[in-house]
Amino acid sequence: MTHEFNTVSEDELHAYVDGYLSPPERARIEAWLDMHPARAQEVREWQAQAAALKQHFAPYARGEEGDRALVSARRHQGNAVASSHASVLRRIAAGLLIFVAGGLAGFYIPGMVAPDRPLETAASPDSLPRQAQSAFLVYASEVRHPVEVGADQQAHLATWLGKRLDYGLKIPDLSAVGFSLVGGRLIPVNGTAGAMLMYEDGSGQRLTVLLGRNRDNRETSFRIASQGGLETFYWIDGEIGYAVTGEVPRDVLRKVAGECYRQFEGSEAS
Repeated sequence: MTHEFNTVSEDELHAYVDGYLSPPERARIEAWLDMHPARAQEVREWQAQAAALKQHFAPYARGEEGDRALVSARRHQGNAVASSHASVLRRIAAGLLIFVAGGLAGFYIPGMVAPDRPLETAASPDSLPRQAQSAFLVYASEVRHPVEVGADQQAHLATWLGKRLDYGLKIPDLSAVGFSLVGGRLIPVNGTAGAMLMYEDGSGQRLTVLLGRNRDNRETSFRIASQGGLETFYWIDGEIGYAVTGEVPRDVLRKVAGECYRQFEGSEAS
């Protein structure tokens, strides 16, 4: 029995928080947490953060009756699902409020879309948030040439970057959350062409929105990665990964990410 309690993994803790464990497994984890108060406190913090994200992004959830059954069925269908089903599943994922604590710790939700794929962490050197933060640090402080194409050529910018990404890019309007477009540039993401959009508020505070193709990862999830005072909200939808990065208060960045998510989802549906 002692050996059993000592085998609780980080992935199992995230699955516990996300609600993906069977009743016997939940009982086993709870017994283990009773014996490890420090980890129990950490799990409670994940649950609180997940609840906060759930409340904030609830307006974008589009779940319908029967969604959980569809997600469960997806686990047994492998990669043979038609592309139209993949689009439905992306919206199911939002409906199930996939903005959960497992993502906050930098892990993909186990078993949601591709249960046999190894979990990846936000700490991976070539991960989406790390690339987004590197791009922010390089370009956000640039005075004369922060972007290649300015906001005065927004239509050209969208066409150019969209063509390089092979993606119908519609540049988000973030005026509702206090940010205006500075412009954008072509930037490598995961070894292929990606796009970086830059915005700033009335005080000159900047943030970036990174888009890149992610052909090997079709999960949809929403999470946070932090590095000092720099934070990134990011998610992966089909073959496109998105990352919103800035040195602004988390609540502000969360609102910006929510607005980007809403508009990018709207452009896909149109």
